[in-house]
This record gives sequence, C-alpha cells and structure tokens, in this order.
Amino acid sequence: MRGWLALAVSFFTIASYAGQPVHEYSLENGLKLIVKEDHRAPVMVSQVWYKVGSSYEHDGITGLSHVLEHMMFKGTKAHPAGQFSKIIAGNGGSENAFTSRDYTAYFQTMEASRLPVSFELEADRMRNLVLPEDEFSKELQVVMEERRMRTDDNPQSLTYEQFNATAYASSPYRIPTIGWMDDLKSMAVGDLRKWYEEWYAPDNATVVVVGDVDPDDVYRLAKKYFGPLKPSVITPPKPRLEIQQHGPKQLVVKAPAKLPYLLMGYKAPVALTAEQDWEPYALEVLASVLDGGDSARFSSRLVRGSAVAASASASYDAFDRQETLFLLSGIPANSHSVADLQKALLAQVREVQEKLVSASELERIKAQIMADKVYEQDSIFYQAMQIGMLETVGLSWKDAEQYLPRIEAVTAEQVQAVARKYLIEDQLTVAELSPQPIDPKHPPREGGVAGNVR
Repeated sequence: MRGWLALAVSFFTIASYAGQPVHEYSLENGLKLIVKEDHRAPVMVSQVWYKVGSSYEHDGITGLSHVLEHMMFKGTKAHPAGQFSKIIAGNGGSENAFTSRDYTAYFQTMEASRLPVSFELEADRMRNLVLPEDEFSKELQVVMEERRMRTDDNPQSLTYEQFNATAYASSPYRIPTIGWMDDLKSMAVGDLRKWYEEWYAPDNATVVVVGDVDPDDVYRLAKKYFGPLKPSVITPPKPRLEIQQHGPKQLVVKAPAKLPYLLMGYKAPVALTAEQDWEPYALEVLASVLDGGDSARFSSRLVRGSAVAASASASYDAFDRQETLFLLSGIPANSHSVADLQKALLAQVREVQEKLVSASELERIKAQIMADKVYEQDSIFYQAMQIGMLETVGLSWKDAEQYLPRIEAVTAEQVQAVARKYLIEDQLTVAELSPQPIDPKHPPREGGVAGNVR
C-alpha cells in the first residue's frame, strides 16, 4: 500500500509541474518558439537549438558541428570576440553550449528581465558570425587538444569511440561528436563557413524559454530580434539508416589503463522507429530493472551480492533520432575477469527474458522513474532541455506529457517481450578494454565517457 501511495504522490507532483502552460509560436521565417511558464523564481533559461550534429556529418568532415559550436563564441561585427560572454556575465547570467549527435544547443540562464539581452546576442550570431581565419586556427588546436584529453588519453572514452565505430555499420552514429583527428587536421575555415551558412538559420532552429516570463512578451521579443533574419534553404539529411546486423561483433581495445572495462550494446529502436509505440518505454523500464539505483539487480546482485563487478550499469535513450543501442557496461572486481563479468551480465539478461519481473519490483521501478522526473522538473534548465531535445529530433514537446503515463502503462509481459526481441546475440556488439603498461610520464585519464559541453 505504501508503494502505491508513493507512486500516486510522485505522479501528482509531476503532473502539477508538467501542467504549467506551454505556448508554441512560429515566425514567418520558419523559426519555432516554445515558451513554458514557471513562476517559482524570477529567473529564466533561454536556449537555441539547431537541427545539426555529428550525425549530419560524413567521412572527411567529421567534427564540423562541434568546432562550429566553439567558433560561435568568436564574435560578429556587432559583438567582437569575447564580448558575448562578457555581456552575459555583466548581466548576472551564465552561458554555455553543447554538441551531440543530433543537435547543437546554446543557452543562457539569467534574471527574467534580461531576456532581451539573450535574444539580441543569439539572433546576431545566428546569421552574422565572422569566422576569422586566425581565430579558427587557434580554436581548432583547442578542439584537437580536447580530443587528446577526453578521448585519446582516456581509455574508457577511447573504448566507447571504437565500440560505436564497430557497432554501427551504416548509421552516422558511428561518427564521434568531436570528430576524427585526421578530419580535424584537414579542416579549413571554408568548410566551417559552408556548414554555418547551411544549418544556422531561423528555419532550422527552435528557441525555448522557460521561467518567470509572459509568453506574449517573449513572442514580441522573438519577432523583434529573430524576425528580421533571413531563412536558409534547408535540405534534410539522407536517412542513412543502420543495416541489419547478422551476428555478434566483438573487439578488443588495447590502451594504457589501470583497469579493464567491458561495454556491450544491443541494437534497439527509439520512439521514432519502434514497431510498437510501447516498446521504447518498456526498454526504459528494463534498463531501470537492471540498473535503477542501489536496489536494482546489477547493484544488489553483481556489485554487492556475488561481488563479480566493481561497477555495472545499463542505459538506454528512447529519444534519439535514429536506431540506438541498449548498453550494458562495467568493471570487473579485482578477483574476476572481463569474461566473468560478461557472463554475469548476460545471466541477468536471460533471467528477465525467462521470468517475469514481479509486481512489487515493477512498482518500485516505476516509482523510482517518477521520482527522478519530479527532481528533474525542479530545474528550469532541464524543462527547457527536454522540450528542445524532443522538438529537434523530430518529436514534439507534447510527448513529454505522455512519458509518465506510458511508463505507468508498461507491463511485466512487455518488459519480457522487449528483452526477448532486442537483447539477442545477433544484435550484440561487445568491446573489451585490455589494459596495457602505463608510461609514468604520460598516465591515462581515468573516468567515464566524456561529453562535449564547451
């Protein structure tokens, strides 16, 4: 009874946050504006999302989206290099940007009345970036060093990059967001300028504002600052869908490291590609059954129970633009091998395939997912990010309102069904990091897979 009460309270709390008004507008030049009111504090977050990322790139030009993200802070004629961040800081705000496979986004968090400052700066650099040769050359060196630090010298990140390049055959998800080093070395400012002119335009952008704002005032500001911008001619990218896999793949990455590492991935659909609309939500519940906190199966059985793993995790994202991977990963405990860990992870997968998750465990998992969503809604940044991400991958912000009801509707039979259908050997890729001797003058950077926030 207590579990169901907690579930009901969580759902009520989430519903009260999600019920805040959301307003959608379109400008004549194609820019989409989405505004969500949240009047709990006199602040706002403003985000500009572009439908372009590393999955829009191809061999020879990888890394363009990420390098362009860096160059977006290098100035326009109206706001020279260094002025953007200085102006935001002078208005008491913070700002940053990030690049992913499916999108590039820029954001500022400021006191609500400072929204015109954010809009003026973002509108200016949407179409008026200068891209000077000297600044490009310097920033390209910064990105190459970032690649060395975050990937080449980080054995887990290097393994993840090699894993993706093996797991995907035809999907652009095999391309690393930061780009291949040889492509970075051969990149020219003209390549970047062409990429900017092609993708950075109002008809390829979504502006999201969440906070203590009046939607109609935000719309008027958007028309003032973004309205005069000319649209581009956007050619949607080719689908470049992943071909069918016909058997397991395996690779070993040899790199200087202290510990071995195991990474496993099964091809899995997303909300945009699933045969049945409930499948992505069942996969999310499945990931939480395996790795949804300290009481989940990996932690309780493999880390604390059999002690075969020093760490073990499962992850899945239902809202990628193309077919994705259901990931399992871990580090074996000192007395165990990678083979021992792989065997233990696969045993947990087989148990879900052979035996239904109990009603009490399913209830606990759903309550945990709902609680996590409640905490996320405390952040206006996360609220805006959820809207922007859904809109940019080809879904709708309205899908966020259906997330918890769809999670709540998942049955034990559906969890078992997706485990049997997608977590199969023919769709599996396994990568093992085999530690090599460490040069004391050049120790590796330990830690998880690095992101691409500036």
